[in-house]
Amino acid sequence: MDIQILVVEDDEHICNTVRTFLQHEGYHVDISYHGDKALEMFYDKAYHLVILDILLPGLSGQELLKEFRKISNAPVLMMTALTDDASQLTAFQYEADDYVIKPFSMKILIKRVEALLRRSGVLQKVVYVGKLSLNMEAYKAVYDTQEISLTLREFEILLLLAQNKGRVISHETLLTKIWGYDFNGDEGTVHTHIKNLRSKLPVNLIKTVRGIGYSLEVEI
Repeated sequence: MDIQILVVEDDEHICNTVRTFLQHEGYHVDISYHGDKALEMFYDKAYHLVILDILLPGLSGQELLKEFRKISNAPVLMMTALTDDASQLTAFQYEADDYVIKPFSMKILIKRVEALLRRSGVLQKVVYVGKLSLNMEAYKAVYDTQEISLTLREFEILLLLAQNKGRVISHETLLTKIWGYDFNGDEGTVHTHIKNLRSKLPVNLIKTVRGIGYSLEVEI
C-alpha cells in the first residue's frame, strides 16, 4: 500500500528535509509552502497523514486543521517554533493528533509518524468495522464469514467510509477521492454505486445524510 503524506511548511529547508527523511522510509510525500495551496491539495488527494506547521502564509496551520477535519479522520501532526501552552491547546482543540516543537530530531519525527499511522490502522493491511473486514492488498471484503463480491469502485467507496467510520463523507468528497478531481460525473454516479453496495452487503451499514452524503454506521 502506498502511504501518502502531505507536509505543509513555509521554511523550504525544513520542508524538503522532512520530505527526504520520509521518502527514505518509503512514504510518498507531497509538500506545500503555502496554506491556501495546501487546502486545494486536501481535496485533490486522500492523504493518510498530514504534517502541518502553524505559522504559514495564507491559511494558518490551525485553520487548515479545522478544514481538514471536515473531510478526513487521518492523523495530523502539528509542528511549530511556538512554545506557549495556548498554541498547543488550540491545536488539540481542533483535533490534532500530535505536536512537535522545532528544532526536533528527524528520527523522533519518523517514530511519531509511524506511531500515528499504526494507531490509525493505515499500517495494517486489513480495516475492521464491526463484522466487516476490508483487505486493502487483496481488495477483499468479508462480512462475518461471508465474502462479498465488489467492483473496484465499490470496494474503494466502502474502504473510504470504513476509514472514516461515523463521519459523514460528502458526495463531492466521494467523487473527488474515488473518481478523481477532473471527473465530469455528478452525484448520480455516487448514488448508483451506493445502491449497488447496499444490495450486496448482508446488512445495510451505509447511512444516507440527506443533502450531504453518506456515513458507515458503527455496529453496536
